[in-house]
Amino acid sequence: LQSNLLTYTNTSSFNMAETRFDVGMTCEGCANAVKRILGKVEGVSDIQTNVEAKSVVVMHDDSVSKDDLLAKLQKWSAASGKSVALSS
Repeated sequence: LQSNLLTYTNTSSFNMAETRFDVGMTCEGCANAVKRILGKVEGVSDIQTNVEAKSVVVMHDDSVSKDDLLAKLQKWSAASGKSVALSS
């Protein structure tokens, strides 16, 4: 038997971008909250958190603005008391 393989190619005109944040995460609960919040943003494809380094790396298409991502995290920051900033 021969199997047919289907290949999906994303033909959108968006380029992928990476945005880094410094986030005052103290535990995996914080990291999971960050992933849950940013994962709801349309255009975000991957979120990597590192509690020890207090860093978050977000892969997204260019339809997503850094300011929108930052605003989402700042809302969480106000409720949690954790620091949030764009990495330089």
